[in-house]
Amino acid sequence: SDPDKLRSFADLFTRSSDVELSEVEVVNVKNIEMGDRVCVDTVSIMIPGEGMLIGSQANCLFLVQSESEDSGYVAPRPFRVNAGAVHAYIMAPGGKTRYLGELKSGEPVAIVNRDGSTRISSVGRCKIEVRPMILVEVADGKNRYTTILQNAETVKLVSPEGAVSVTDIKPGDRVLAKIESG
Repeated sequence: SDPDKLRSFADLFTRSSDVELSEVEVVNVKNIEMGDRVCVDTVSIMIPGEGMLIGSQANCLFLVQSESEDSGYVAPRPFRVNAGAVHAYIMAPGGKTRYLGELKSGEPVAIVNRDGSTRISSVGRCKIEVRPMILVEVADGKNRYTTILQNAETVKLVSPEGAVSVTDIKPGDRVLAKIESG
């Protein structure tokens, strides 16, 4: 009979362990050839600053923002993360990783906010299409890490202050990532 209690109860099923995000510095951006990229459409609406943790190495997952902001090119799609190349890892619930190219409808994925808070959603569908790609390389002071994303205005990495499109990103910019040691 109390909608607020129902929402609190529902949160128990959608919350996941929070993650620690670190600022990393972009050191290189390089256009590369066409590749197969994965768009993950979820059954949830995301807000600016929310997205998925994606990376070419499991020890560094970049926070890729949902398409929750107007880009001037297409209408916002706040249920979608244009996540990256098929080989990339994505963080799943419980801190596990999966390959983007293996995701299927109905499977759980972790949605992460810039503050590290995490919730669980499910994949509605995945679209794999050939698109121009871009390699983004970052450093955390000790190591360098990469990810490969679609080279498009709608693909954004989350920064401490907002989000930056991969078409505008440049060395010296700072973005958020989940760094694992060992």
